[in-house]
Amino acid sequence: MQQLREMRLAPYMHIATHLIGKSREGGGNMFRHQLDTMSILIDYSYIDSVLLKASVVHDLLEDIQDFNHNTLLAIDVESHEVYNLVKEVTRRNGETKQEFLIRIREKGSHNAKILKVADRISNMISLGFVNNLEFVERYINETEKYVLPIAVEVSHHMVRELEDLIKSRRRYLEDYRRHAASAKEIDSAEFA
Repeated sequence: MQQLREMRLAPYMHIATHLIGKSREGGGNMFRHQLDTMSILIDYSYIDSVLLKASVVHDLLEDIQDFNHNTLLAIDVESHEVYNLVKEVTRRNGETKQEFLIRIREKGSHNAKILKVADRISNMISLGFVNNLEFVERYINETEKYVLPIAVEVSHHMVRELEDLIKSRRRYLEDYRRHAASAKEIDSAEFA
């Protein structure tokens, strides 16, 4: 608790407000997603200051094109480590999502893997609010194929949560398709 009390997160949170205008597929904005990711880490008892600070700004470099990274580097004595971790979990130019996730799994630091899994847990939770079924199915499959193996390396508790989220989001897809098929049958019967 003392470690959290002494951590200076406010300057990172302030910089993360650049993400307030960036919307998400499932609603909300990218700023709240950063805080959700940090909350997931704290929930799993990760209190490393570099990891938590990076979680608050992990999407800045990818989502704010004109962001001046020197602003991040000037915050405190840990800002260079934070910046390096954020760069590590940022997709590179020309890198596909699959290549990115494989890079994290094969070459990522332990903290990069933890951060990526917490980020994906946050995204999977939000996936329950997404209506684009193709996107949902693709995201579930990508999580199972690429992110779950990363979780296996860092936390069996996070593995369990990801597996539960994968199952619940698959049930959502199945229920939606079943209801859509039933509605189609009812419409067909009314016009027959």
